[in-house]
Amino acid sequence: MPEPAQPPRATTLRALGRALKHRNYRLFFVGQSISLIGTWMTRVATGWLIYRLTGSAWLLGVLSFAGQVPTFVLAPVAGVLVDRWNRHRVLLATQVLAMVQSALLAALSLGGVITVTHVVILSVCQGLINAFDMPARQALVVHMVDDRADLSNAIALNSSMVNAARLIGPSIAGVLIAWAGEGVCFLADAVSYIAVIASVAAMRLNLPAHPVERTNVLGELAEGLRYAVGFMPIRALLVMLALVSLVAMPHTVLMPIVASQVLHGGAHTLGFLMAATGLGALAGALYLASRRTVLGLCHVIPVAVIALGAGLIGLSQSRLLWLSLAIMPVIGAGMIVQMAASNTVLQTIVDEEKRGRVMSFYAMAFFGAAPLGSLLAGALAQRFGAPVALLAAGVACIAAAGLFIARLPVFRRQVRPIYVELGILPEIAGGLQSASQLTRPPQS
Repeated sequence: MPEPAQPPRATTLRALGRALKHRNYRLFFVGQSISLIGTWMTRVATGWLIYRLTGSAWLLGVLSFAGQVPTFVLAPVAGVLVDRWNRHRVLLATQVLAMVQSALLAALSLGGVITVTHVVILSVCQGLINAFDMPARQALVVHMVDDRADLSNAIALNSSMVNAARLIGPSIAGVLIAWAGEGVCFLADAVSYIAVIASVAAMRLNLPAHPVERTNVLGELAEGLRYAVGFMPIRALLVMLALVSLVAMPHTVLMPIVASQVLHGGAHTLGFLMAATGLGALAGALYLASRRTVLGLCHVIPVAVIALGAGLIGLSQSRLLWLSLAIMPVIGAGMIVQMAASNTVLQTIVDEEKRGRVMSFYAMAFFGAAPLGSLLAGALAQRFGAPVALLAAGVACIAAAGLFIARLPVFRRQVRPIYVELGILPEIAGGLQSASQLTRPPQS
């Protein structure tokens, strides 16, 4: 007898979590979900601490710059090394170092001796760690799932857990800051790293053999750069991500000002706003997780950026808490859908031997442009106010999306043979190899 049909809800839930059937990814998902709650608590607590100590919008921008600029500088070289080293061990090492960094923040804060200088220096240390962590993490995800068809779901679930943590972490942080101060948030973050360290250590990964050791790091970096720049789809995705990171990501450094000066609230208001952003981002990530194919994501990306820009413009005009809380999910959804969809397409079309380098460029675009944007946003907010800075960011996002849409026909034409080769698109085999050679970037 045929098996009874699965209820639609069960089928949908199974589709949403299909990457969790892979043991290594399941371990990573559980451990990282716990750790990321602590990470978001620290992000909120750090921004509130700096603003409480100084009252300066400019220093909020400086703090974000200090935490992210090391990734911009080091990520390309880190990508070369990640392609050489064991990515599993690199990820384990970065998690241990990040735990130490959070523990130092907690000790200084709970001891009552923390200063702005301490926070900035430790933020630089975290940026150095992230320069290696981001490309290693992104390049390793593909090896956590045994079936490449589940890769897009794994990337979407990664975004889901980041934004579930963004929903939970800031809410907890707002309560803890008001009750016991920022130091407790830092301590909780340090303890939370135990979960991800244990899960990464328990993985059993079948990583590809490393190529023969090469010594010309700059040559390998140039090879990866030619590969990324020479192929229009990779170039377009990285440029779009960099533009959004430059103008839109820094809105987070302005949120303490929005919460206190524009909406006349306190730490709990900041927590609610960040949680609302996380709610929208979680919804966006779940939407991506429900998709069964990478097809169509090139159209989803500019739509998400337009939504992000519209949300920033709306937030710039809002002076009411309930209206701002209604707008923040749009911003969160637009940002995470654009970021995760770009990640999915990149991971699908990139060559394995250059994956670490391309994902380091992804990290450079994601984290590297944001520090410059943070300084710009801080300066604009200091001179003209946070609403003007948010308005400018929203207009820039919509303009960037328009440029991406204009390049979509070329984008689709060049990725199509790769999708055919991978079995994502059905196609007659004849002529496939020559089409792939014409559209793939040159192999150096």
